[in-house]
Amino acid sequence: MTSANPAPADNAIDIGAHIRDAIREAIVERRLAPGTKLSENDVGSLFNVSRTLVRAALQALSYEGLVNVEKNRGAFVAYPSVTEAQQIFATRRLLEPVILREAAPHIGKAQIKELRELLAEEERLTNQRGAPARRAEIKASGDFHLAVAAISGNAILMRFMDELVARSSLVIALYGQSVISSCGHNEHQQIVDALEKKDVEGACTLMLRHIDHIEADLDLRLTKKGGGLRDAFHV
Repeated sequence: MTSANPAPADNAIDIGAHIRDAIREAIVERRLAPGTKLSENDVGSLFNVSRTLVRAALQALSYEGLVNVEKNRGAFVAYPSVTEAQQIFATRRLLEPVILREAAPHIGKAQIKELRELLAEEERLTNQRGAPARRAEIKASGDFHLAVAAISGNAILMRFMDELVARSSLVIALYGQSVISSCGHNEHQQIVDALEKKDVEGACTLMLRHIDHIEADLDLRLTKKGGGLRDAFHV
């Protein structure tokens, strides 16, 4: 007979995943600045957990390229170099047309409806003001790319895309110039229009142009400051 309550090990896994996801979301939404120190003591205090659980969460984030764990120095939000920034977008140019072609056979009325609902939410957030709305808009923009990957049904491509979107957010936090959305809402709409018309090659061309525009908004000579650990979680 199985217990109704999860075992302590299961609890630890769940708590560690919660910490990982919370920090990951703060990084993706640019509430945590690249280079921010993630002290095990400070993170443990924020989440009221042991350093062991924090260490596991930070190690998981390091596998995604979102956190750097340095011997004798601790963990820091990753600080992508110019070369890494260029490689991230070069990889997106290779991968996202493949994802579109994989997704296309699975796109029907229900999937188009799902994508358009995402676009409606993105547009709603674009029209709002203030830092919370801006962070939500950034997340909604990334969610569009992840939704297309999810439609493909390819779990490996979805995982790659998840990491690329997260690491792109770090790059944009450091080098982005525009105060408007760096992931153009209108371009997302054009991609969905092409998919609805079954124009897969047209959608791929639009996606490549879209990625070009995101990268063109970067000034690879500049870095920007962001919030610290306690600012990110409003402590």
